[in-house]
Amino acid sequence: MSEPEARSRPAGPLARSPIRPLEPLTVLDGWEVSGRRVTAALTLTDCTPLTKIQLKAPVAGQVADDIGVPFGRARRTGAGVLVVGSGPGEWLLIGPPGEAAGVAAVLADLTARASDEYVSSTDLTHGRALVRLTGADAPDLLSGLCGIDLSELSTPDGAAFRSSVAAVATDVIRDDVAGVRSYLLHCERSSGQYLFDALLSAGRDLRIEIDGFTTPGI
Repeated sequence: MSEPEARSRPAGPLARSPIRPLEPLTVLDGWEVSGRRVTAALTLTDCTPLTKIQLKAPVAGQVADDIGVPFGRARRTGAGVLVVGSGPGEWLLIGPPGEAAGVAAVLADLTARASDEYVSSTDLTHGRALVRLTGADAPDLLSGLCGIDLSELSTPDGAAFRSSVAAVATDVIRDDVAGVRSYLLHCERSSGQYLFDALLSAGRDLRIEIDGFTTPGI
């Protein structure tokens, strides 16, 4: 390794996604990511460095009321955290890289107001993979890999569901970017590379391109 390269790397250990990054490589918030930048109409980005916290609480409890995001929907907080109703009494909180402590503080405040409820939170950041598929053709690509109706009426912006995508159990969140169709796909870490490759293969005829991760990324 050359001296400039050595200086560009943090002193501590690097976090790595299960998805192999394309060169050029760079380091953001302690994660090794691809620095590739493309302007294609359909893109796939590895967003695994994003903070991912799972919260479980009673379906009809005070915490659920305070969160205010029902099962099957997703909404951003004022702090830019995406709160996903991923199951009955279960939420996935997605934020910028390195924000686990900040998200945990918000959750601690919520649970303090409902001390009689059993509430648990788990940091899934390093244990799960997360990718973003963006472009007008994104629903056409996904339709070939999962059996969910992706029409505007059935799954509008902010819709969230759990389904099989390319035979992988996946949380799918529609999260449009600047008015362009975009989906976040969240799965077990061990399935991350497979799902990423399946999406690339399905999008080959649609001229899909890999775009690198940038912060804040959500």
